[in-house]
Amino acid sequence: MSRHVLVLAHTGREESLRAAWDACTQLHSSGLVPVLQKSELADVERFFGAVDTPIEILHDDVSLEDVELVMVLGGDGTILRAAELVREVDVPLLGVNLGHVGFLAESERADLAQTVEWIASRQYTVEERMTIDVQVWIKGQKIWHTWALNEAAIEKANRERMLEVVTEVDERPLTSFGCDGVVLATPTGSTAYAFSSGGPVVWPEVEALVIVPISAHALFAKPLVVSPRSKLAVEIMNRTDALGVLWCDGRRSVDLPPGARVEVTRSATPVRLARTHKTPFSARLVRKFQLPIHGWRGPAPRSGEVHTGPIPVIRTLSPAPLPTPRDASDSRETSAPRDAETSLNPGHGEPSDPTNAK
Repeated sequence: MSRHVLVLAHTGREESLRAAWDACTQLHSSGLVPVLQKSELADVERFFGAVDTPIEILHDDVSLEDVELVMVLGGDGTILRAAELVREVDVPLLGVNLGHVGFLAESERADLAQTVEWIASRQYTVEERMTIDVQVWIKGQKIWHTWALNEAAIEKANRERMLEVVTEVDERPLTSFGCDGVVLATPTGSTAYAFSSGGPVVWPEVEALVIVPISAHALFAKPLVVSPRSKLAVEIMNRTDALGVLWCDGRRSVDLPPGARVEVTRSATPVRLARTHKTPFSARLVRKFQLPIHGWRGPAPRSGEVHTGPIPVIRTLSPAPLPTPRDASDSRETSAPRDAETSLNPGHGEPSDPTNAK
């Protein structure tokens, strides 16, 4: 049975077109069937001319359910677009970074050939990333329902007007304040918009939701990490007529008039990411953000691995007690006659002879 791999690229860039062409060629050489969307195949042919590599077209030659893996060529934005495409099917995504940070990507452009080999030999694992379910309510009616992998960002629609909001956790009000917006993020999104807004970095294995105010004008408006079972809500208050806008993963948006309510809960459908390296998240964090680690000496050796001699015992003497005022006075009394005798007998106790004086 043929193994189909969908290649998804940002074909508006020349580098992405070349990467897509190389990926399709290498996939075919490895015995896999490359698949492209019709529009992206047209972009590749417009740039390279007629394609001699056998390429199947998605939805025309093969359905999305028959695709084993989606190979995403681009940055995080392209991966988010791919996540929308496979939302209703159980197909993992493997990102090859052609952007800047590319936090969701697994490999770099220089590793494209090696990545194809790993796909052909099935040397990859799949991890699930939590997503959120997003609903917008106005006057008791649900007007919008979507999802997000990174975040649902509530922002002010007008640059000159501050947005007045009240936050809510588990159907209880938390605090109200004026701000530029509020980010409701997943652990995956904690390194995206929430991170830029001053939120904490949350390890992907941690199941949690993050609330991060954007430029809040309030004393208590700090980032919060709450349970993944919590229900988060943000209401646009009627104190002013300032309008807001809701963005999900920076790709889907809806306007928020005063009185609108945004509710966020954990979604039952995760996004599946393929991994070819079992790299700790801390190492990925250092590499992607180019964090300084010079001077790191590593963990201390385990006690079972170090052979040392007996531990020396150091004994300390107890300090002598301090004299009391009475002891000091007695000492002065006993030393006074001795001092007098010494002054009379300079020869250490021998009587002085005045006839010997010269």
